[in-house]
Amino acid sequence: MARNRLRLQRTPPDRRIPPGAAPPAVSPAALWQNRAMRAWSLLLLAGLLEIGWAVGLKFTDGFTNLRASIVTVAAMIGSMYLLALAARDLPIGTAYAVWTGIGAMGTAILGMVLFGEPRDLVRFGAIALIVCGVLGLRITSS
Repeated sequence: MARNRLRLQRTPPDRRIPPGAAPPAVSPAALWQNRAMRAWSLLLLAGLLEIGWAVGLKFTDGFTNLRASIVTVAAMIGSMYLLALAARDLPIGTAYAVWTGIGAMGTAILGMVLFGEPRDLVRFGAIALIVCGVLGLRITSS
């Protein structure tokens, strides 16, 4: 049986980076072309919008404050839209778990900062577990 072996190719001399020189910078446009990077960026933005609408609910006064209600609903729609875009290139279970993790973590932190919610060790430990879960999903997803 013939095996496919990974063949290492040498970089041509004209393309090598001289010792001590910095590698060429990668442009943001080139990073955006990478589908996985784009999906994770969209998911991060979706999570930030989720934090915005979750905290915004506190300011809507049961949707009686029109301005806060409009901003909150717009953040909800934007967050769901970006989650849907990210889910095209990421597993839905991973995308949804990371999205809710970002939202839960950010909302809990802003609740402590903006609304004087309790700041105890157990609460910070729970937030740290959410961070570990989100990072674990990020590391293990392909």
